[in-house]
Amino acid sequence: MILFTIAYLAGVLTIVSPCILPVLPFVFSRAGQPFTRSVLPMLIGKVVTFAGVATLAAVGGEWAVQANEIGRHAAIALLAVFGVTLLSPRVAAVITRPAVALGNRLSQRAAGQEASAGASFLLGIATGLLWAPCAGPILGLVLTGAALHGANVQTTLLLTAYAAGAATSLALAVLAGGRVFAAMKRSLGIGERLRQVLGVAVLTGVVAIASGLDTGLLARLSYASTASFEQSLLDRLRGSTAGAAETVASNGLVPATVEARQAYRSNLPVEGQFPSLDGAVEWLNSEPLTVEQLRGKVVLVDFWTYSCINCIRTIPYVRAWAEKYRDQGLVVIGVHAPEFAFEKRTDNVKRAVRDFRIGYPVAIDNDYSIWRAFRNNYWPAHYFIDAEGRIRYSHFGEGDYERSERAIQELLAEAAGSRRADGGLVAPKAEGAEAAPDFDRLQSGEDYIGYMRAANFVSPEGVGADEARDYTAGRPRLNQWGLAGNWTVGSEQATLNQAGGGITYRFSARDLHLVLGPGAGGRKVRFQVRVDGVAPGADHGSDIDADGNGTVLETRLYQLVRQSGEVRERTFEIRFLDPGVEAFVFTFG
Repeated sequence: MILFTIAYLAGVLTIVSPCILPVLPFVFSRAGQPFTRSVLPMLIGKVVTFAGVATLAAVGGEWAVQANEIGRHAAIALLAVFGVTLLSPRVAAVITRPAVALGNRLSQRAAGQEASAGASFLLGIATGLLWAPCAGPILGLVLTGAALHGANVQTTLLLTAYAAGAATSLALAVLAGGRVFAAMKRSLGIGERLRQVLGVAVLTGVVAIASGLDTGLLARLSYASTASFEQSLLDRLRGSTAGAAETVASNGLVPATVEARQAYRSNLPVEGQFPSLDGAVEWLNSEPLTVEQLRGKVVLVDFWTYSCINCIRTIPYVRAWAEKYRDQGLVVIGVHAPEFAFEKRTDNVKRAVRDFRIGYPVAIDNDYSIWRAFRNNYWPAHYFIDAEGRIRYSHFGEGDYERSERAIQELLAEAAGSRRADGGLVAPKAEGAEAAPDFDRLQSGEDYIGYMRAANFVSPEGVGADEARDYTAGRPRLNQWGLAGNWTVGSEQATLNQAGGGITYRFSARDLHLVLGPGAGGRKVRFQVRVDGVAPGADHGSDIDADGNGTVLETRLYQLVRQSGEVRERTFEIRFLDPGVEAFVFTFG
């Protein structure tokens, strides 16, 4: 129930997100009209369409991707027509005649009242199609769960709850807006002019949407403006369950030193009990650990996966905490829960643990047993557990390292029974892909290449799921990409069948990363990178040289671009000199 509440409230919060801006002109154009026959059908159409499209995205498949793109183009056309009808009643009488007829067929009645409801529902379908691609972090959370556990009824219900929250805030806005518009009409008599202004606003929104602004800049602004709200909301909801969590029966293994700990108590709330660590297929750097063995210790459980850029950027801090506080009673446990199939290979994880210089215990959670025990939904995710076996603080995603380290210090002081000097905060030196991102200049997000979660693909041939096909790169705009050469696009990755193929991506960020692997044969794959058609020079990433040359030797994240000067919109091209490479996902920093 908590997840549904979070999804609903996160949807309500989209009213303060720039991502909702392209939809508002269409919604407010219904202000002042009967709510049940105009506003409500539109909002219902929006909710139903969003939940349906997002569920198709969770199920994946080429047909779903193509259907979404076709629907998006149709929606843009429909909204453009709607904007023109607001500008001119005479044009509206001609242009809307087919839409009115369609509304009549949908409602199976000839009455004008029912036709209006049908047209409003169609408008809702259009706005739902346009809003779905930039719905924010909660959509990513739900689709991640669907990828791990399979799309199901819960997935659709969560998406519906999120869309219903957004519809609620829009309904309240349009009701208030209706009163404002009515007052303006009475006092100034500008109803016709107001309608024309709305028409201009609608057409402006259509131009912005058609140019990709809604899924580019607005989507990124949406993340920046609502992610903190959603994190705070999640923290509050978890904190609200503290009283209930306090009453959960322990297993009788509370250590005798608990009385001594009464001398100092942290203000951190109790979020739950330390779940079982059973189910890992293997442990690295340690024998298998149990909750019982860890009583009396402060524990940090870090969920990560080795090709995740957000996880990679948190590793320097987790590693530094493990080293600094080990002698004070802190035990750090990394739980490696794979996102891609190649991350289930134990040898790959062992290599990553060695490359990242991780010395603390790592549980390989290929079956997601520990993931499910914690009811986790994020990479990375940090759970801070006190000496009595209770979760006292949790943090999801990268960043906010000071608050996390203060939580460690408080729990260690509580375990010792007295406030101690904290000794300051760690300041790890991070290089390469581990370095913190440049969020201030980041305008590109994550893009998957496999058809299950692919987006922004512009090769004119379209995706050929699980079949060899010749592709051309097309002409990508910002945050769009295309393939060149003969590729087989699978659910998780694209595999190059013939040497000479490549990938083109138009991006704007300091860093560009691409998860690559040598493929089933395991033979090295040579490649060359070009930025705006030339060798990257000083802008080369840590996995290539200044001439843009690199080699894929293992399946992992490769840093290919790090702009050394001004960060601006650039065109990235990678060409593979050998066949067999597998490409999974682009990430940026």
